[in-house]
Amino acid sequence: MSESVRATVHWSKAICKQPGNYIGWPTIARRGDGELLAVFSGDREEHVCPYGKNQMVRSHDGGETWSAPETINNTPLDDRDTGIVVLRSGAIVMSWFTGGTGANAERHRKRYPDHVVDAWVRHSGKISAKARRRWRGHWTRRSTDGGNTWEPAVDSIASTPHGPIELQDGRLLYVGNADADGRPLVSVESTDQGQSWRQIGTIPRSERDKHGEAYSEPHPVELPDGRLVCLWRYQPDGSLDNYMRQTESADGGRTWSVTHPTPMWGGPPHMVLLRSGDVLATYGHRRPAFGQRACLSHDGGLTWDTDNEIILRGDAANGDLGYPASVELEPGELLTVYYQVDRPGEKASLLATRWSLER
Repeated sequence: MSESVRATVHWSKAICKQPGNYIGWPTIARRGDGELLAVFSGDREEHVCPYGKNQMVRSHDGGETWSAPETINNTPLDDRDTGIVVLRSGAIVMSWFTGGTGANAERHRKRYPDHVVDAWVRHSGKISAKARRRWRGHWTRRSTDGGNTWEPAVDSIASTPHGPIELQDGRLLYVGNADADGRPLVSVESTDQGQSWRQIGTIPRSERDKHGEAYSEPHPVELPDGRLVCLWRYQPDGSLDNYMRQTESADGGRTWSVTHPTPMWGGPPHMVLLRSGDVLATYGHRRPAFGQRACLSHDGGLTWDTDNEIILRGDAANGDLGYPASVELEPGELLTVYYQVDRPGEKASLLATRWSLER
């Protein structure tokens, strides 16, 4: 951010709490009439439990007040990482992936009490092999009536927390990890507004990154000239090299440049092309000061102004936080949703920060 641009945080507050339960991994979108939709994985017991549901809350006043949560998905598995995009046609596409925590619950015994993990194992044992085959994977659902009803789930091939984006040519582009050997980084498209998906590209990893499995949870943005810029979370086990990686495409997501490091530490990213022409990236910061960060690029992702990184929140209790996603309400006026603990003794809630950029 250049010295002539100033960020001002106006307020931060919880917008959805589920007492005794845990909320995680939100995304926000805005409908044509101004209604805001925030989706997340809710009704959870813990970060890794097998009980999550995809839920949604609504705001008609710019994020000041929010509705009670509506449940969109409650499959037999753990419904996680809820993304959302509102298309120019008015259709809504919601994305998620399913996890099977109960099946590998034993590895969580050091983190959670035995009786909690035992309950997860019992829950997992009640799920049939047929149900697991049916629901394990990456999914999208569509709504054409403002989210009141939803079409059947469609296999999206890949997954990422904040879901697909709509391109200028009307295609939907979804960049993420596919379930295959090596968890390849892929791009998939839909030419029928989310009713079906096909893979169109693979993103080459830099050979300098020895931890290829550390790539996950990307989000792209399309620039006015049609070029795509995509940021990736990069988090190797036991390493502090958590600087996000970036790749670009000049042909609509079919071919991509080799991934390369950025100066932004944290993740996962969410990207927005602002009306000013700047690109905004928001991301979680899981080291002191724990919280939510933002950074601007004034040149289409060629450089990022980390010298003027924006601290939206720096007061979180620990590193179980983040996945911030932003929407520009008016030029320079932003609302960012994320998850973290709101008050001591509580589990994670859905929170929002209203802030602005001024020149």
